[in-house]
Amino acid sequence: MVTDLREVLIENEFGLTERSQGSARDCDADSLPFDDVAPDASSMIESMRAHGYTLATAVADLVDNSIAAGCKNVWLRFEWEGDDSWISIVDDGKGMTEQGLVNAMRLGSRSPLESRDAADLGRFGLGLKTASFSQARRLTVASRQAGVTALRRWDLDHLARPDVSGWQLLRSAHPETGDRIEVLDELSPGHGTQVLLEVLDRVTGVEDPGATQEVREDHFIRQINTVRDHVGMVFHRFLEKKRGGLRIHLNDTAVEPWDPFLESHKATQAMGDYSQKLGAHPMPVRVKGFVMPHRDKFAGFDEHKDGGGPGGWNAHQGFYLYRNERLIIAGDWLQLGWQQEEHFKLARIRLDISNAMDSEWQIDVKKSTAAPPAVLRSWLKGIAKDVRARAKEVYSHRGRYGTRKKKGPGQSTPWVGVTKKSGEFGYRIERKHAVLSALIKSLSSRKSEKLEALLRLVEETVPVQKIWIDSAENQDGAAEPFAGEKSRSLRELILLCHKALTEHAGVSSSASWDEIAHSDGFQGNEAQAIVQQLREASD
Repeated sequence: MVTDLREVLIENEFGLTERSQGSARDCDADSLPFDDVAPDASSMIESMRAHGYTLATAVADLVDNSIAAGCKNVWLRFEWEGDDSWISIVDDGKGMTEQGLVNAMRLGSRSPLESRDAADLGRFGLGLKTASFSQARRLTVASRQAGVTALRRWDLDHLARPDVSGWQLLRSAHPETGDRIEVLDELSPGHGTQVLLEVLDRVTGVEDPGATQEVREDHFIRQINTVRDHVGMVFHRFLEKKRGGLRIHLNDTAVEPWDPFLESHKATQAMGDYSQKLGAHPMPVRVKGFVMPHRDKFAGFDEHKDGGGPGGWNAHQGFYLYRNERLIIAGDWLQLGWQQEEHFKLARIRLDISNAMDSEWQIDVKKSTAAPPAVLRSWLKGIAKDVRARAKEVYSHRGRYGTRKKKGPGQSTPWVGVTKKSGEFGYRIERKHAVLSALIKSLSSRKSEKLEALLRLVEETVPVQKIWIDSAENQDGAAEPFAGEKSRSLRELILLCHKALTEHAGVSSSASWDEIAHSDGFQGNEAQAIVQQLREASD
């Protein structure tokens, strides 16, 4: 009788071999100080499907492996064939040997405690499997290196069969796969890897029996667009490189990068370039703040919408955490005490860490959540406060932060905030505002009394809560003053204000034009053009 544990090779009905620990018949199990409780393969993998991936985050995880393999191109292919739909991810990286592929298909193929190459985007040895299983029941991988192709398949339906036990990693493609696995030959015949996802129960809506084929196909197509946007955002720094950069193709169309910081836009404001050491790590944590352009600074609706990103302006404010230039967090205040708010939506902060800092930052398996180390919280919060403050100024002053200069005797904005006796906040109209003051002085005492009553009524009924709700729901913001106003009516109003300033407030004609040009109400392009024309005509 065998008296100690030993590994034995057994051959199953498929001609495959698997390693199995000696059973109680081979040794005296009762004499051992432990029980050998290997998990059931089918149950374990079915549980792993609930990691919370979306299709977009799952595909991004698979692209990570391609980048780690040193590829220059990644080809994503989504094919709708109803219940037989499939997804293929092919790269022209260095590929894997047969033993390398077997190890890559092993769950937990590497310990997260192991030291990694500085460019490695993985950590837990689970990404390939968990990302694939989250969307598909059949994962087939073919990889070629030095002219030799290796192939392995995980099939959850096979593992669920009552006559199958253990972790049977199959050595052949499924009979129904056909030529789908030959995409690697077409795109990268010399070397590379293809990941093929089939039986897409989480993608095609097969789990929703009430959905029609048309509805399911429409859902599939919409998810492709979501993947395109997400991948363009997550890997934008790889895609933007002029030399040696990455190219990602989705159904034969190049994926365009989305730069969250709009660094090429002339109205974007960069704020500092900070770094801080974290423990013994050689690479410091690097931070740079950006204030996005106000909506008025964009060329049009489409440019402004693109600047908002896949999730819209409100969703993309905050920190952007990059791990080895791969985006992990796309806009979040990192549990520093703030929520996403309308008036801070122009604040975006780039934060770079290395993959050696995963533990300190609590990076999860999906590479989608993180928390800053306690030692960095105060430093990060201080930087964020400065960026938030400037972003709020730009938002409030319609993009003129840093250029507003007092040119007239009055206030540039007719609205001011006040704190009432009850402690609640409100707003009132500034009677000392140069233009308003002049207009009031132009009225008779009786008319000015009626105007004062009207202004008080307006002040006490400002729909503050509704304004906040409307602003949050409308990502394009409020219309600028006098938007859509006829030029003739706007011209008459500007002339009336100029007359009130010169005749009733004693302001010179030149100073009056300065005051009007600087006033919040006349900052639109049309109003500024009219003021300039009238100024030149009066000189």
